[in-house]
Amino acid sequence: MKKGALLRGAAMALTLAVMATPAMAGTTTDLLKRLHEKGILSDEEYAELLKSESSPAAQAPAAAASSPDDKPVVRIAGSGVGLQVGDVTLKFSGSVNGFYVHDDGEAPSATNSVVGGVATVGGDSSAVRNGLLPGFLKVEATTNQGGWDVGAHFGMYPGINSVSYTGGGANSPGNPRALQTSGIDFRQTYLTFGRPGFGEVKIGRDIGLFQSESILNDITLLSSGTPAGNVAPSNTTLGRIGVGYIYTDFQPQITYTSPSFGGLTVSIGVFEPLSSTTGPSETNKQPGFQAKIVYDRSFGGVATRLWLSGLTQKHNVDAGPDYTGAGWDAGARIGFGPVTLVGTYYDASGLGTTGLNVFDTDGLGNKRDSHGFYLQGLATFGKVSVGGSYGESNLDYANAADALANPTLVDRNSSWVGQLRYGLTSWVTLIGEYVHTRSEAHNGNWASSDALAIGGILFF
Repeated sequence: MKKGALLRGAAMALTLAVMATPAMAGTTTDLLKRLHEKGILSDEEYAELLKSESSPAAQAPAAAASSPDDKPVVRIAGSGVGLQVGDVTLKFSGSVNGFYVHDDGEAPSATNSVVGGVATVGGDSSAVRNGLLPGFLKVEATTNQGGWDVGAHFGMYPGINSVSYTGGGANSPGNPRALQTSGIDFRQTYLTFGRPGFGEVKIGRDIGLFQSESILNDITLLSSGTPAGNVAPSNTTLGRIGVGYIYTDFQPQITYTSPSFGGLTVSIGVFEPLSSTTGPSETNKQPGFQAKIVYDRSFGGVATRLWLSGLTQKHNVDAGPDYTGAGWDAGARIGFGPVTLVGTYYDASGLGTTGLNVFDTDGLGNKRDSHGFYLQGLATFGKVSVGGSYGESNLDYANAADALANPTLVDRNSSWVGQLRYGLTSWVTLIGEYVHTRSEAHNGNWASSDALAIGGILFF
């Protein structure tokens, strides 16, 4: 360009082409040779430029551009943050939340004692704590090998509150004292492999199938719901667990999920057998089985999700009759315009209430029946969402002897929830919530509590 042989624009275009295109890098030496032959470059200039062109620094852009993978090294995924390394995608996703929760409970008395009740008895309390979700960090490594999509998945769920590590491990009762530490619940460790037309197999520890849709569609999943243990908070609140559904839990499993057939998917799995937490000692010999069917479609602008799930497991009682715990749940989520409605129902025998196999039998291993439901609505207008729900969980006696032995056993736990959300950013949601919880015993005892929660949750 200095010699007048190239206009400025042509020189810039040639420079960019040589830097960006590996095929053009080899033409630079030819170009210098032509300019030397035409007398535009002197012998000294030609030799100097030729030496500069052949140096490692000059070759670096071409070498980098001609990488055999020719793939982006770092990218941002639809959710979370993704890192592409060769044919492997590493994905990091997570959540952090915290709430100020004030729980107004009754003072203890002879008439509000309810065994298995979730309403607070013990007076007022305040806490800064996690909601129904603890925080979590999920790490996934996925790739395609031999036509199979394979992946390794790890999910760590740390709380913000200190725990005692007694009687519950990372989710043990809270320990609100100085110089303590929070619990880290490693809930997810599983591998997956699948391919189009085949479906997917999961092996490891992950969320169960029975009642999973109930908790995943619950508005209190992002907030507090019924506080439980607010005086000394553990990793999580109850949300609507025990006041509308039984907690699905994270369980060891081998599960197969089919491809989608017009919006219909089927999952079936073999699960580690669970022993009763409140009944007699068990030594279980057979696995548990769970299944779920989901139908997900839109009809004329109405988004519809329907589900049906079930669980069955035989329990071998060491000193008493063996029994089989079984249950099913069904539900629907319907969205139209700004409104989303959810309704669920479950029925079980020998599964208990609140958590799997909690109060599932009497002291001799005789099964108790249970059932429950919740109804929910959420309306979203721009960044503001307003929601509410009502739900209850009911537990029956096993027999007349059970009624005589356990007069204050819970008959019903129920709650009303009102919620207001504001989407501050695409990551951060601010939430305010009011919860009224009531627990009733079979003998007529009852207790109620009112809670107010204000805070926020972040997902990335």
